[in-house]
This record gives sequence, structure tokens and C-alpha cells, in this order.
Amino acid sequence: MPDPTTDAGLKSLARKGSVLSRTARGAGWIIGWRFVNRALGLVSTLILVRLLVPSAFGIVALSMNLMQSISSLSEAGVIGAIIRNENPDRELYDTGFTINAMRGLLTGVVVAALAVPISRFFNNPAMVDVLYVVAVGSTISALENIGIVDFRRFIAFDKEFQLKLFPRLLSVVSGITLAFWLRNYWALVDAILINQIATVIMSYLIHPYRPRLTLSGWRRISGYSVMIWLITLVGVAQGAASNVVIGRVSGTGDVGIYGVGAEIAGLPSSELIGPLCRAAFSGFSEARQGGDNGATMMLRMLGLMATITVPAGFGLSLIAYPLIKLGFGKEWLGAVPLLEIFGIATTVTIFGSIASTLFAVQAWLKASLKLNVALMILRLALLLALVPPYGLIGAAIAVSIIDVVSQIVYFMVMTRRLQVSVSAIGARIWRALVGTGVMTAVLLLCNLGWGPWTGRNPILAWHMAGAIALGAATYAITILLLWLASRRPDGAEADLLLTINRVTRRAVDR
Repeated sequence: MPDPTTDAGLKSLARKGSVLSRTARGAGWIIGWRFVNRALGLVSTLILVRLLVPSAFGIVALSMNLMQSISSLSEAGVIGAIIRNENPDRELYDTGFTINAMRGLLTGVVVAALAVPISRFFNNPAMVDVLYVVAVGSTISALENIGIVDFRRFIAFDKEFQLKLFPRLLSVVSGITLAFWLRNYWALVDAILINQIATVIMSYLIHPYRPRLTLSGWRRISGYSVMIWLITLVGVAQGAASNVVIGRVSGTGDVGIYGVGAEIAGLPSSELIGPLCRAAFSGFSEARQGGDNGATMMLRMLGLMATITVPAGFGLSLIAYPLIKLGFGKEWLGAVPLLEIFGIATTVTIFGSIASTLFAVQAWLKASLKLNVALMILRLALLLALVPPYGLIGAAIAVSIIDVVSQIVYFMVMTRRLQVSVSAIGARIWRALVGTGVMTAVLLLCNLGWGPWTGRNPILAWHMAGAIALGAATYAITILLLWLASRRPDGAEADLLLTINRVTRRAVDR
């Protein structure tokens, strides 16, 4: 059968330029969307917290978390299966749409069935109707036009940005308006539902493809999707293990403190590495279809990730005390040592992140599943061994050890399968490592590093701002000098300077 995207004339989505350059631009659009979405969310929250009571946010948060947890348990990797397929046709697209629709309906039915028991568990009758609406929203979202997969398939993330922006703006405006009118949690619930409905409508307006219900291509998806589902389940279990052990041994209060430290330390990963890997999946898929195993692109992406995330991780670790005290208050200072540990440990996640993306594209899923199961067992064993005697510090050490071990294992498997030498990887990341070391040394010499900081909050804020500025300047100057001394090799520095040059030229031209 013919390619449905060719029939619709959508091959124009494939931009001019190399796969790597389009992947980098795609990552820029994804990061841009995350920034815009966070900014809109912050503005909305600052207004809504003055109009609604905290319990309203709690009801909606619990309801959405339940839906998202159930949805993640049924994640089948349909989108990835279509993107990495060399010749996706209408049968594959329509089957993917049907599977997603069934998954959304199943999630909605389960959420609706749990509405009464969950409301009784939390002793909150209001959650029943909210969960019913959340169930409807899940079913509606699953009807999203499968054709928009082309935006990822052809690395056209600017189109995806357009798809998401209008519904998000509509949701923010409607949420604030309804909050002034209703003054209760229904303003939040309705805003979420409006966003879901608007996104589905936009998906059909922005892409001409019209899906049909069929499961005729399920065999072409099932092998890949089942493995992705199993890997997702293991990932969910890994994430739950820490909270379960800490909650059982130390209580729910420590679970909250642990969550804060882990979430802040994970920002470089969630806000930078995540978007880069999402774009890289499409880039690796296109390269694979052209007979390229992705080794060259992997090295380039790894260098870019290291240049950004390694100093960010160490930086968060260094300023952990003022960041927690200013952002969360002195009651949360127990999260400081966790952030100091996690900040350093998460700098190595670049290896596992890029490797797991490659594993998914190349369908090396059995190896990925075996690694994840082994790491989950090891994580649980270390948590049980270290949390009882050492509390939260033991949990941080256990999880950090597993993070480092997992990155080493993924690194070894990836380099062997792609036949990439350790020296080739070292050539891409050594300047970032040295620059981060110099930055850390300078901040410590200036007493702007690890440990408790003295002074009132305004003084802490001033010193933290100074530390960030000094650290960023030291790091940037160091890697620039090292890059120049190395005779300007191709790599992250060249890519970043080229991007800055292009943005500057466009600004001047306008």
C-alpha cells in the first residue's frame, strides 16, 4: 500500500539539511515548548492559588496522577513502532490509531471503576465526579489524529509546537476565567478537559490524515509494543521501589523530602536530556532507514548533552543549600544532602538516556529489558540494605550507585554494538568534564559551594545569583579556551556557536 503521508503531500515536512542538524533544531523546538508550557503553568498557578483553596489542587492532582499511572501501565510504544518502520502505510497508521483508542478507553473505564473506592480511601466524596470527568478526558485524548506522528517521523517538531500551543493557551485562559466564576476545583478540571478536547480537534485541523478503525496490522506492531510495555512496567516498578521502601522504613514525611531532592536533581535530565532524546529517536530512525547505525550521530549528541548537563548537575549540587532554603523553606533542608548527591550522580545519565533511545530504535529490546530487570533487583536490594541504617542518605547513595552502574553497563553495551571506541567518546566529552572541574574548584575556593550557607534569605539569594554567574562564566571560558587550543574540532562547541550565529543573524535580518 502507498505511504499515507506521500498521498497527503506531507513529504514537505522533511526539512533540508542533515539528519543531525534537523534533529538539533527539533530538540530546540521541544525544549522551547517545555519552557513555554512551564511559563504558562507558572503564570496560571500564581493566579489560581489566590482564587482556589489548596484542597482544590489536591483533588485534581490525585485524580490526574491516578489516570496517568494507569495510562503508563498500558504504554505500548505504538508511536515508536510507526516512526522506526521503514515503510509505514495506512494499515500501520490505522492500527496504531485503533490501539491508542482502545488503550484510552480502557484507561477511562478503569479510572471510572476506581472512582468510588478511591474517593472512599481518601475520604473525599468530591473525587467521584472528578474521576468520572478525568475518565472521559482520557478517552477523548486517545482519539487524537494518528497522522501527527509525521511531525516526529520527519523531525518537524515546529508543527508539534503549533499543535500544542493553542490548546494550552485556551486551557490557561479558560481555567483562570472559570476560577473567577466557580471558585472551586471544577475550574481546574474543566480547564484540563478543554485542553484535551482542543488538542484532539487541532490534530485534525493541522494534519489532513483521517484514521479508520482496524487491527489488521497488529502483528507488525505487537512484537515491538509488547517489549516496550514490559520495559515500561519495569521502569514504573523501579520508580516505586524507592518510595515504598522509604515510606515503610522512615514514614511519608521522608518520602516527600526524598521526592523534592530527586525532582530538582532530575531537572537537567527532564528538561534537557529528555527533549534531546525525543528528537534523537526520530533522527536515529531516519538514519537507520538509510543504512546508518547512528554511531556518528550518537557521538555528536553525546557531546552536546555532556556540554550542557554535566555542569548543570554539578551546579545544582553545589548550590543545593540556598536553592532548597529559598525555594521550599527551612522545613525542607533535609533534602539538601540528597540534592548534593543526586546532582552529581545524574550527570552520568546521558549515557543511559542516549543508549536506551538507540536500543529502542534498533529494537534491541530484549537486552534493554534484561538490563532493567537486573538493575531493578539490585536497586531494591541496596535500598533494603542502606535505608534502615542510614535513612534518606542511604536511599540517595543506593539510587546513585544504581544510576552510575546502569550508565556504565549501557555504555559498555552501546560501544560494543556500535563498534565505537572509548577514545572517540572521550574526545567528545573531555572538555565538558575539565570545564566542570574548573568551575567546581573556583566556586569552592570562593566559598560558594557545598554545605550550609550563612545569612538571611536576601543575602543567600544574592550569593546564589553570584555563584550561578561565576560558575557559568568560568565554565564557558574554560571550554572555549580548550576548544580553541584543540584547533576548533567539530563538536558541541561548534554546534552551539553555529546556533548562536544563526539566531543572531535572524534577529538582525528582522
